[in-house]
Amino acid sequence: MVETWERSQRPDALARRGRLGVVLLFGNNGFTYANVVPWLPTIKNELELSNTALGAAVAAMPLGALVLGMLAGPLINRFGSGRTAVGAGLIIAWVLPVVALAPNWPVLAAALFTIGYLDAWTDSAMNAHGLRVQRRYRRTIINTFHAVWSISGVAGGLVGATMAGLGVPMFAHMLAAAVLLTALALIAVRLLLPGDEHSERSAPTISAGPAQPSVRLSWRTTGALVALGTLLMLAAAMEDAAASWGAVYMREELAATAFLAGLPFVAASAMMTLGRLTGDRLTDRFGAVNVTRTGSLLAALGLGMALALPTPATTIIGFGLVGFGIATLFPLALAAAGELPGISSGNGVTIVGWLARAGFLCVPPLIGFISDSSSLRVGLLLIPLAGLVAALLSSSLRPRSAAPSPASPQQPGG
Repeated sequence: MVETWERSQRPDALARRGRLGVVLLFGNNGFTYANVVPWLPTIKNELELSNTALGAAVAAMPLGALVLGMLAGPLINRFGSGRTAVGAGLIIAWVLPVVALAPNWPVLAAALFTIGYLDAWTDSAMNAHGLRVQRRYRRTIINTFHAVWSISGVAGGLVGATMAGLGVPMFAHMLAAAVLLTALALIAVRLLLPGDEHSERSAPTISAGPAQPSVRLSWRTTGALVALGTLLMLAAAMEDAAASWGAVYMREELAATAFLAGLPFVAASAMMTLGRLTGDRLTDRFGAVNVTRTGSLLAALGLGMALALPTPATTIIGFGLVGFGIATLFPLALAAAGELPGISSGNGVTIVGWLARAGFLCVPPLIGFISDSSSLRVGLLLIPLAGLVAALLSSSLRPRSAAPSPASPQQPGG
């Protein structure tokens, strides 16, 4: 379990190579779709789409993740987390030129639907492989992987914005991005850990190997998956708040300038990256439960303060505190799901990751509905409430031990 890992143990060469490979996986995944985002206005104009049509096309991504994302578990069990992550990532890379060439809405929506479920497979697989590497390191490193993802997402957005601003043809940009992503993926696959998917886990904690992906879950494990999935749904709601509503709240409720309106998202993203860069050491020092509980309360306090004292400055600070507070929720909840006894890492990560994507899809419309009925300020009260509930659920991150079997004594999980 994380709390007892010692930093004095030096990881072996295989672990260090594997860590670099996982860094490349997370970097690739964060960079991929971010290249498309700055081109969305161009796509809208070229295909003569309404705002509703563009929104529906973009919504095809989380829809694809929800419809087919659960297949990640069986794929990981069959092919291994490393090969699944690399394979799905390679296909996504070559869907990018299809987005650029889409002649109409159905093709665009189909391409984004494909990116959505392939991204879900990549996400589950790279996190599962990251957990394999973390077990070899015997200290927390999962937060750093997610920090790499955040930084790569910013880099991809900047590259996309630069290419669009310079007038580079979108297809040329996407083709170049696909070639780069392919090269990095082929490097990553040579660095990833070999061997059985569960070779780093103690045998009694797993009831199914790669060739037997179906498991009969205990009520204890099922309850833990539900709690972790709910925690990730709350984390998704809080993370999405800055992106979906920060600028709108600043403009409509506080009459802020266009420049200031974009700062809540910038503050949340920057502070989330900082939180993930520092999260590994904090987790090893204080434990996952304490870190996530404190972070969730900080997020609730931050946005609660911003809503109670509605000014541009307090709002920017409040969203920044949300970003910092929830920075470790995603990595640590996924890690906890991957360590549950009685279920493979791939299946555990896939199940809770699927629930998180449901949060991304469902919570923004709920906030919008409440806002239309009252005000956006009232709708955003859901975010501090989500932080308080997440703090209560943080105990679900506590490492669990496998139930003792008649043939073997109980052994510590994680």
